[in-house]
Amino acid sequence: MPKFAVEYRYIEDVPKRHAVRPEHRDFLRDLAKQGKCLVAGAWTADDGGLLVFEVDDEAELRKILDNDPYNGAEVIASTKVTAWTPVLGVWVD
Repeated sequence: MPKFAVEYRYIEDVPKRHAVRPEHRDFLRDLAKQGKCLVAGAWTADDGGLLVFEVDDEAELRKILDNDPYNGAEVIASTKVTAWTPVLGVWVD
């Protein structure tokens, strides 16, 4: 199944983002339980984050990202999606 790296860049309004963060994390937790979100976390500078998904295709990923509470709250300044093929590590069969 394809993997995708997603890079979020956040808006500068930290209080607005932090207000929706619990809902965003619950959303990602549910996706992790489904095996769709492999890992997610903010950059140390807290100006963006990296999420790795394993889903059927990019169309499914886009639907997931559209439903992210961060998207609904308009705290994501930009999103970069890259198809990713890991060759080493625990995610490789």
